[in-house]
Amino acid sequence: MTKFKAWISAARLRTLPLSISGIIVGSAMFNNLKVNPLVTYDDVISCFTGRIDFYLTCVFWLAIATTLGLQILSNFANDYGDGVKGTDNEDRVGPQRALQSGAISRKEMFRGIVVTAIITLTLAILLIYVSFGQTYFLYSVFFFLLGLAAIIAAIKYTMGDSAYGYRGLGDVFVFIFFGLVSVVGCYFLFTKNLHWIVFFPAITIGFLSASVLNLNNMRDHNSDKKAGKNTVVVKMGLTKAKIYHYVLILGAMISMLIFLFFTYESYTNLLFLIAYIPLLIHLIKVVKTKNAEDLDPELKKVALSTFLLAILFSLSQIL
Repeated sequence: MTKFKAWISAARLRTLPLSISGIIVGSAMFNNLKVNPLVTYDDVISCFTGRIDFYLTCVFWLAIATTLGLQILSNFANDYGDGVKGTDNEDRVGPQRALQSGAISRKEMFRGIVVTAIITLTLAILLIYVSFGQTYFLYSVFFFLLGLAAIIAAIKYTMGDSAYGYRGLGDVFVFIFFGLVSVVGCYFLFTKNLHWIVFFPAITIGFLSASVLNLNNMRDHNSDKKAGKNTVVVKMGLTKAKIYHYVLILGAMISMLIFLFFTYESYTNLLFLIAYIPLLIHLIKVVKTKNAEDLDPELKKVALSTFLLAILFSLSQIL
């Protein structure tokens, strides 16, 4: 494997569509004025000169780029943390990691983490400036601190002696940052307002993101337990972890249905329900699977189903 391919592998491209699902959902709700009746044209462009479509494009793509940076940073840090701690070893079921295989050295991976963190922080600052300019100073400070917290959370998942992923808190942070912060935060960047109904799609993306992590942890249950990585699955056991997984998937579906109940206007709003089909098929697969290690292919399926849900939801809000 060449060094370039090793870095691409370490970035774990299959996780990227899931990471930007919240941005897509949060951005889509801006178009629904019934959800956000306070937004006016002046609100949107008050801190940015030029055409409104250019402003929206800048905010959207900077939000996408920042989120991708956070996900890649998290993947690099996870590779480094688990590699240094010896969690990624011969007992691991999933694909071999870059540090584990020796394709990337510990020093090179640490340097990659630092560079990625700097790039991500720069993107976050640009996003904040474009969104708020000099008009909303307190908002800028808050989102800057939120960006720093997201970067620290991405790094501390498995790195360091106090890595929260080793204490069963990974699910909580994934739900918060890739669910609530991603969706509600992106919606706020566009509108400078909050609306209670926005939290339901945020909960949906948060639950589905946590379900992907839970699948990963169920697959790695045995190796994590041996290595002392006390994930939620290790703490509760595989049987209860499956029940927890059902709650996450079904809770995500119900939360989006609640949003639909309060915002329904036409049949096009039902478009995202198509994404429920692969999710239900996935649940049946989990029920029938006896060996947790066989759940590895399901990670990609749930991640892509979440991305499909985000795309269809966006179309349902725009059409």
